[in-house]
Amino acid sequence: MNEKNQTLVSKIVLLGFQNLHNFKIPIFSLFLLIYIMTVWENVLIIVLVSTSRNLQSPMYFFLQQLSFSDLLQTATVVPSLLQSIINDGTKMSLVACVSQFYFFAASETFECLLLAVMSYDRYVAICIPLRYTSIMSRRVCVKAIHGSLVLALSFVLITANAAGALQFCDQNTMNHFFCDVLPLLELSCSDTFFVKLEITILSIPVVICPFILIIVSYLCIAHAILKIVSTTGRQKAFSTCSSHLAVVSIFYGTLTVIYVVPPRNQSQTINKMISLLYTVGIPLVNPVIYSLRNKEMHSALKHLLVYE
Repeated sequence: MNEKNQTLVSKIVLLGFQNLHNFKIPIFSLFLLIYIMTVWENVLIIVLVSTSRNLQSPMYFFLQQLSFSDLLQTATVVPSLLQSIINDGTKMSLVACVSQFYFFAASETFECLLLAVMSYDRYVAICIPLRYTSIMSRRVCVKAIHGSLVLALSFVLITANAAGALQFCDQNTMNHFFCDVLPLLELSCSDTFFVKLEITILSIPVVICPFILIIVSYLCIAHAILKIVSTTGRQKAFSTCSSHLAVVSIFYGTLTVIYVVPPRNQSQTINKMISLLYTVGIPLVNPVIYSLRNKEMHSALKHLLVYE
């Protein structure tokens, strides 16, 4: 009888950040500025790598793909965040909500795989430098990117289809600023056990295995660096992978806090703040981390500005 009386919902209400009062306009302006800066930074890296002859190595090719991923993530999440701030929440259809989750999760899954590929690239560059050109050829790099993209889109499509097939009754209010999978499953009146099990199983090849590859790669890199006699040689070898190591630490650190630590152990406000770092902060700082101490990036930027 209860199931017959339940009304299936087709709209999802995102509460975003409530009770901002007089801070609404300043916070909206801040996130709008961050959005513009993120788009500008990542587009700049894409253009620099595409136009500069000095940035044609595999490392910069992978950095360009990372910028594509960050752009997709930013374009997927931030507009609904801005709308929820200015309107004290926002509504979207269930289809749009699942679609937002799909593109966000696809970009994050692709980034997991991409960071693993980048760690292998650094391993080959430091541990097998004489064979670097033959192992990390342009053809191999393109195949690695295509394979990572296909895996990400395919695995996330399975999860999105499973989440979209669930029933949503009565409750349609999500205390978040975008449609993430765990808050979406909490709204469902269906049994979500198998969907959660599916997510756990799929996370093994797309999250856990890449992380293990990253750890193994850096253990080998650390062993190789310790063998270098000169201090200058050690610093130079470490500087080639320090940016990637910083990005991996931030990415997997926030990933662990949000999806591995039980949500009940932290307040919803804290969870949303960490999600802001994950969805808004990382795409903003990634280009800065990679270009801050990179002389080749600085040189390519100067060359671009001179010719323009």
